[in-house]
Amino acid sequence: MRHEMRIPVPASRDLFVNERVDDVLQDAGPDRAPLDFHRRLPGYERTRVVELPDVAAELGVGRLWVKDESSRFGLMSYKVLGASYAIYRALCERLRAEPSWTDVNELVASVDALKPLSLAVATGGNHGQAVARMARLFGFCARVYVPANTAAARIEAIEREGAAVTVVDGDYDDAVRRSAEDESDRCLVVSGTSSSGGEQIARALIEGYSTIFWEIDDFFREHSANGPDAVIVPVGVGTLAAASVRHYRRAEADTGVLLVGVEPLAANCVLESLRSGRLVSVPGPHNSVMAGLNCGTPSGLAWPWLSRGIDVVVGVGDHRAHAAMRRLAAAGIVAGEAGAAGLGGLYELRSGSGAAIGKTGLHADAEVLIVVTEGATDPVAYADIMRTIRLPGSGPEHRLPGRLRGVHHR
Repeated sequence: MRHEMRIPVPASRDLFVNERVDDVLQDAGPDRAPLDFHRRLPGYERTRVVELPDVAAELGVGRLWVKDESSRFGLMSYKVLGASYAIYRALCERLRAEPSWTDVNELVASVDALKPLSLAVATGGNHGQAVARMARLFGFCARVYVPANTAAARIEAIEREGAAVTVVDGDYDDAVRRSAEDESDRCLVVSGTSSSGGEQIARALIEGYSTIFWEIDDFFREHSANGPDAVIVPVGVGTLAAASVRHYRRAEADTGVLLVGVEPLAANCVLESLRSGRLVSVPGPHNSVMAGLNCGTPSGLAWPWLSRGIDVVVGVGDHRAHAAMRRLAAAGIVAGEAGAAGLGGLYELRSGSGAAIGKTGLHADAEVLIVVTEGATDPVAYADIMRTIRLPGSGPEHRLPGRLRGVHHR
């Protein structure tokens, strides 16, 4: 059973149902070029899809799957998919041609003429690490700007990739503005906001994330299944959510898939923009534990797809992220705070004020897929949250499974 989206829902600070959704967006049209590119990179493996029947039963949905992005290319985040493809497309533009290559050594050799070249980026952690990894691969310099409250572990992970990290006295949006100052003939700013004028890079970031959804399609086809009724993704500036819209609102897709975005209540810029019918910024402080989602302004490039393609946005507090992390850990999935946001959003939708979501069709038979976008990128915080877990209905405390304790960067 697929959803029907034309029933008014009362206004809520933590929930918005978008009644302006188009079932088909003619300008979506993603293709498999990013997936083909990623398959040629060293270390490519399709990330796993895991079914969680116990959690589905707890939440009152038919079936629940997790697309686990916590080990993509040996990093702990999906971000490398967008960063690698965006950098590749920008390099092709500078070369004025797409190089012919079958392995990464040939690719690296083909861009030698562009050196010296630097990459600059603003990040809450994962995106910066991904850009730094690609800079190291190509032999470029990387300059990474992070907000003032960035966890030490995330900064150290970026520095291990050889990048220079600058802590900006401000929030993520301040870091974006600082990184934009570095744009030059010898420096590419790898930004998802397109505020620095890099619309081509922002678009390629969105295209790069399409690999996730093609892999999901392939998984369900291989298992002779129809695929999910609803797909839930975390939302920062909106690039991943835009990728989901482009995929599921394309002409040849099943137009009945419900698309749900999840944001921190303290940084719900996409929710407030949808409510206003235009791009708006949410003032700080953006201090949620979901560091990768602490964004005050949506991507201008992502916005047209979000405004016409995402069905529901739900804002969640930190307690939802923590609860989701613990529940995923009990199911054998290591997820960081932002990574667990999708499950936190589903908990919100199935309880309290979020019960109104039933009117959109997230019914008891719904088959739901959640994208877990990151692993334990701050091991200290993760260990603190995971010190003990309480399984639903179990009564006594349960120790975290030994293989999930003491998680370190891989």
